[in-house]
Amino acid sequence: MSTRDLKALLDEVPDTFELVLRHAAPPGPSRSAIYDAWNDAHQEAEASYRHWRVGGGREAYTSYRAAQDREDAAQDALAVAPA
Repeated sequence: MSTRDLKALLDEVPDTFELVLRHAAPPGPSRSAIYDAWNDAHQEAEASYRHWRVGGGREAYTSYRAAQDREDAAQDALAVAPA
């Protein structure tokens, strides 16, 4: 499957506007789902960065950049979220 085919396929998937978090919310005072999404993305970006720095390679770098882009998007959402 080419990149173009994959993009066309993914463009056809409807957006449900759901947040999928990797971890359950910790017990105690509730934080926002947007913060939790940013935290998950931040942890994933850090892990991807370490993996790329240790092993190198184009695929590892691409994975790191994708994780960093998700963290940036979550941070942007967090910045405009009500306190």
